[in-house]
Amino acid sequence: MRIISGKYKGQQLEGFTLNGTRPTMDRVKESIFGMIQTNIKNSICLDLFAGSGALGLEALSNGANSCYFVDHSEQAIQTIEQNIKKLKVNEIYVILKQEYDQALRQFLQKNISFDVIFLDPPYQEHFIQPCLNIIEEYHLLNKDGIIVCEFEQEKFTSGYTCVKEKKYGSKNVIIYQYK
Repeated sequence: MRIISGKYKGQQLEGFTLNGTRPTMDRVKESIFGMIQTNIKNSICLDLFAGSGALGLEALSNGANSCYFVDHSEQAIQTIEQNIKKLKVNEIYVILKQEYDQALRQFLQKNISFDVIFLDPPYQEHFIQPCLNIIEEYHLLNKDGIIVCEFEQEKFTSGYTCVKEKKYGSKNVIIYQYK
């Protein structure tokens, strides 16, 4: 698992064997970032269910101003910290060890909203619909912001506009945009 583009390109990341996660494959990550590259520059990102932090770190590598990493696992938090230290990240980042709903509520209370949100929860948990509901209710996505949803077999709907849908074997990616 590595950073595929940008200023940290080629750097290896820890966390490939992180318990309870399945990192986004490089070819899928490359395709996702190809689709959203115009949304990344100078953005504020949220990597919810961050795991190793690979998606948020890829965003920082490609010009995001800042990224919030959220995961409830202590092991994941330690891995994100290791990866940030290894890459010598100098962009703004915040790491939160919280459940997704607690973090989203905290963002509402602190009036923090995002340009890019990555939703890549554990596939068996079906968290995308509740996340989309909370994000929309709390107005956490900025105008013209996007939400990147990665999943296997989950059914969900959104009040946002679907701008891209792609299938990679058993994995699916849907990108929503707030217009």
